[in-house]
Amino acid sequence: MEDKLTTQEVKKLNTKKGLLALLSKDPLNIERGLRYVDYQKKLKKLQVELIRLQKWAINNNERIIIVFQGRDAAGKGGAIRRLTERINPRHMRIVALSKPTEDEETQWYFQRYVEQFPKAGEIVFFDRSWYNRAVLEPVNGFCTQKEYDIFMNQVNDFERMILESGIHLVKIYMSISKKEQAKRFAEIKSNPLKQWKMTKLDERAQDLWDQYTEYKNVMFQKTNTENSPWKIIRANRKTEARVNVINHVLNSIPYDRDLEV
Repeated sequence: MEDKLTTQEVKKLNTKKGLLALLSKDPLNIERGLRYVDYQKKLKKLQVELIRLQKWAINNNERIIIVFQGRDAAGKGGAIRRLTERINPRHMRIVALSKPTEDEETQWYFQRYVEQFPKAGEIVFFDRSWYNRAVLEPVNGFCTQKEYDIFMNQVNDFERMILESGIHLVKIYMSISKKEQAKRFAEIKSNPLKQWKMTKLDERAQDLWDQYTEYKNVMFQKTNTENSPWKIIRANRKTEARVNVINHVLNSIPYDRDLEV
């Protein structure tokens, strides 16, 4: 970047957000600070549109499901936070299911997810979903080959029924490089406020990288259908990924863009 800043760039940096961006990380990086100010401006504009989308859903009793999948530390949680931080919390839910209970293990695999589906006027965000059985479970030995095969045979029909019932379904996969994942794991381990995020599965993720890739590719091949496609978001740069996620959600649902908010 040139040493000389334009008047507009100086104005951007001479704001609370600009100064925060400059001073929050060492070493001082003017280009990064400018990018962050631009990101915050874009984010605010997009979040207004999300409020409009939610108002449309409430007014028209629409039901929306947004599924997030991706490797560990890919930024799923951060993207969901930016999607939800400005909308009405009474008409949305974030679902991040833990390990199945003994009772749930005896049920139809999709059942516990169906129980979390949206009511009229509600948006549900799945931070990981039924697609755990497509990648995470077989890689880590949490399901049998037969259970995996049954899932892969049923999932497209399952999603067809979701769509035919009138629910809007958006599927997003957050994609990062192996190097970026290793970098984020190191940052998590060194930050006492984030160490709780590191799980035993995360510890094995780098060693199992190729196995995850193999199952991920099969998942895309089998479940990236015309009616229920995947959107792959390149997520090595978090701010860019978050903007792209919100844009994709807004472009995937035919809401009233002229609605007053």
